[in-house]
Formats: sequence, structure tokens, C-alpha cells
Amino acid sequence: MRARREFRDRRDVEVAVLDALVDRSEEGMTVFEVRAAVDADIDEIEEALASLKEDDLLSVENGDDDRVVILVDDRVVPDPTAGETDEPGLVDAIRDRLGL
Repeated sequence: MRARREFRDRRDVEVAVLDALVDRSEEGMTVFEVRAAVDADIDEIEEALASLKEDDLLSVENGDDDRVVILVDDRVVPDPTAGETDEPGLVDAIRDRLGL
């Protein structure tokens, strides 16, 4: 699943982190799991996590088994009944074509 459209106008690594966290929005992910899911080096991931945390798009909590997990904010998770598709829209296609 992908993060809601209004949160996709960010750096690529931040969007990748949000997408990974949306996929596991109920249970959250450890830093190691995020690192495995996102194709970027650890410094880029760390910077993305810091930026997303600063913007209140994620939180850090203790999980059920005393491990620290990162959870995405509910407003980033798309509503499955809203009919939002994963298909890119016209604006997304233009951005991709122009490399933005």
C-alpha cells in the first residue's frame, strides 16, 4: 500500500519510508526493518526518519515484545473505502517524466 497522495510530495527516500510504514501500519517497524525495506543508505534513512518525525508523520513506541517500533500517523494511511487507487495520476506521470 502507498501513503496518501498528499504525503507523496516529499523526497524519494521519505516517500519510500512512508510507504514501508503504511504497509505495516498496525504493528509498526523497527529501524532494521525500515532499513531492509527502503533502498537507501542508513544516513539517508536516518535523515528521512528525523524529517518525518519532525513533521509529526510518525511516532516511536515500545512494541509488544519490548522492541522499539516506528509507527506511521493515521492520516498518512489511505482509507481503503475511499476508492483511492495506486495508479499514478496525470500530475504524477508528468512529474516522473520530468524527473521531479
